[in-house]
Amino acid sequence: MTPENFYARIVNPCLDYMATSPTIAVPRSKAADILVMTIAGQESRWEHRRQIGIGQYYPQSVGARGYWQFESTWGGPVALNDVIQKAPAQLAVVCKMLEIPTDELALYEACAWNDMLACALARLNLWIHPAPLPAVGAKEAAWQYYIAQWKPGAPHRHTWDGYYDQAVAAVGT
Repeated sequence: MTPENFYARIVNPCLDYMATSPTIAVPRSKAADILVMTIAGQESRWEHRRQIGIGQYYPQSVGARGYWQFESTWGGPVALNDVIQKAPAQLAVVCKMLEIPTDELALYEACAWNDMLACALARLNLWIHPAPLPAVGAKEAAWQYYIAQWKPGAPHRHTWDGYYDQAVAAVGT
């Protein structure tokens, strides 16, 4: 999917809902939109809902899920569990609206196919970080924010700037 379609179809409506819902009230900004977009590009190239190549190296693993590549705590990094623990009220509102249980396994499976849920999880994962979002254009600060929140097993810094630039173009400034 092109970054422009990804933004228009998934990110824009989701982040708009999260910012305007009085029971969620997670602030929206260009910086948030761009970072949510960039992370999806970095993690899945805006095309892979399930982690590619995982069965090849880890036959028992089912891998990450959704465009933001969330992993369950029983299978890898803790990003999904962090959102469950640190933003339960906001997550509960999103899950109620989408009719998805709030337990980790249900969220893990659902975020592979429910783009609204996966995008909301991504935004909440950024929202629970104690520091403010990096300013638009601060690519290295955005990279560090991503590293802190996603804790990728094999980070690829050399691809980040390209995905960031594509995200900026899709979001507009």
